[in-house]
Amino acid sequence: MKHWMALSLLAMFMATAGLAQDAALKRLNNGVEAAAWEAVGRLNIGRDGFCTGALIAPDMVLTAAHCLFDKKTGARIDHDSIEFLAGWRNGRASAYRFVQRAVVHPEYEFSTDVSAGVVGNDLALLELNHPIRDGKIVPFNTSARLQRGARVGVVSYGKGRSEAPSLQEVCTVLAQQQGVLVTSCSVDFGSSGAPIFAFENGEARIVSVVSAKAELEGQAVSLGTPLDAPLSRLRAEWTATKHDLKVRVRVGEKRRDTGAKFVKP
Repeated sequence: MKHWMALSLLAMFMATAGLAQDAALKRLNNGVEAAAWEAVGRLNIGRDGFCTGALIAPDMVLTAAHCLFDKKTGARIDHDSIEFLAGWRNGRASAYRFVQRAVVHPEYEFSTDVSAGVVGNDLALLELNHPIRDGKIVPFNTSARLQRGARVGVVSYGKGRSEAPSLQEVCTVLAQQQGVLVTSCSVDFGSSGAPIFAFENGEARIVSVVSAKAELEGQAVSLGTPLDAPLSRLRAEWTATKHDLKVRVRVGEKRRDTGAKFVKP
C-alpha cells in the first residue's frame, strides 16, 4: 500500500461501526438468487486470466482498465482474447460475447503500484461483438454521487470463487479522496472491474468499479474508481475513437487491426 494512502486515511474517520454491520459474501448459486445480477459477468482474458465486468448498455461492458494490461510486461492485451460471460455460474453463462473494441481512460497509465493517479482513472469500456438483448439480462444504470458513510454493495468473481458470482449486499464507504473510493467491501484477485452499487429507490446503480484491494489498520478494504468525471471522460473517448474507427474502415484498413490504437479528442 502506498505511503500517501496510509498517511491520509489513518487521519480520517475509520467507520468501524459500519464495518461491524457489513454483510457477508453470499455465493449466488441459482437462477433465483442471481436473477437481479445477470448483467454482471466474468471476463475471461487470454488463457487463464479473469476479471469482473458489468453491462451498462446492450453492447457495452464497464470494467477496470488494468485488466487490459499484462502484469509482467505492462503491454496491452489483445482485446480479441477477451470474452464476456454474462451471469457465469457453475459452468454456464446466460450469454457469451467476444470483445471487438476496448477503450481505456485516456489518462490511465498502467502501473503495478497503487496510487491516486492509477486508481482514479482505472476504467475501461468494452464493445461486444453482438449486443446482448435478453429480457433477463438488463444493463445497469450508473450514478455519480456518493458520500462517505454510504451503504453500498458489490457483485464480483474472485480467487477461489470464480465459478459463480458473490454478492456482498451491504458494505460501507469509508472515504473518498483524490479520486479514490475506499470501501469495506470484500474483494480478491479476479474482482477487479467489479461493479460497486448504491441502491436508490430499490434500484441498484453502479457508482464505482473495483480497482484494487488493500489493508488499513489491519482491516481489508477495497479501492474503487468513482464514476463521476472519469466515466464522462471515458465516454467521450469512446465516442471519438468509434468515429475514428469508422473513418479508417472506410479508407480500407482492416477492422481487426483497429482498437489497438486510439485517437484522443
